[in-house]
Amino acid sequence: MIIVPEKEIAGLMTRADAFTAVEQVFAAMSRGDAYNFPVIREAIGHEDALYGFKGGFDKAGMALGLKAGGYWPNNLEKHGVINHQSTVFLFDPDTGKVRAMVGGNLLTALRTAAASSVSIKHLARKDAKVMGMIGAGHQATFQLRAALEQRKFEKVIGWNYHPDMLPNIEKIADEAGVPFEAVPLEGMVEADVVISITSTFAPSVMADHIGAGTHIACMGTDTKGKQEVEAALLARATVFTDEIAQSITIGEAQHAVGAGLIQESDVHELGAVINGTHPGRTSDDEITLFDGTGVGLQDLAVAASVVDLAIEKGVAIEVDF
Repeated sequence: MIIVPEKEIAGLMTRADAFTAVEQVFAAMSRGDAYNFPVIREAIGHEDALYGFKGGFDKAGMALGLKAGGYWPNNLEKHGVINHQSTVFLFDPDTGKVRAMVGGNLLTALRTAAASSVSIKHLARKDAKVMGMIGAGHQATFQLRAALEQRKFEKVIGWNYHPDMLPNIEKIADEAGVPFEAVPLEGMVEADVVISITSTFAPSVMADHIGAGTHIACMGTDTKGKQEVEAALLARATVFTDEIAQSITIGEAQHAVGAGLIQESDVHELGAVINGTHPGRTSDDEITLFDGTGVGLQDLAVAASVVDLAIEKGVAIEVDF
């Protein structure tokens, strides 16, 4: 079995590599060449943690496995480690034997940012100038770095429940040479692209906070009950997702479908846009919304790439198992 420790990931996986892996796996999913297994995600009754498993099989990329992990909200304060913790396990599709164990923390951050970035590439207006960020935690910094590579943004605006955290994303904007401004939620109407990356169970983004022609990527809702945006916004928008089954059960669409505002048939695969079987955005006034629920196939795709690179660069650890 190959082991790729967390400490090696930063030297192996780039944003560009993660983008390519995620874009390809979304396309494979839409073609029917890859599928996700049902998600298990539970509150364990200890440390307020959510723990679970995401897995799948990508026949195109021959990646089989799962990611185990979750969210420990007290980690940073109590233990000085990030709140999201995960590990990816890969298996040989031909034999079922375990192939690799890969540190999943940085990979999760990179693949989540890549997913919203892929949605911006394929759904945002080409002339988008103002980038809006809702959320300013650890993951938000990865989201913003990746997003700023997709359009020639001239300004970043940001909002966070705790304003004292906004310097986290202001620093990323500064590094990219793009001016930053803190705004109230109502000020998001100025944005051409919005990424929402919070872990709330009550919506903060209302339908009237998003202007005509905006693309919004909702990246924080991945559990039953979570909600970042008002359900009425999905009724105004053309809705895309990584996987429809997850979108309507654990993603943002769960609330809009539950309220009868949209139907399952109103939710479209981003992979279909990548493959050219769905037109994507059809007008400059259209609101497009990407419901990024986070699929196991994303984790397998980036982990498989890392294993190959680790072997190539001689940093993989091989053990008998």
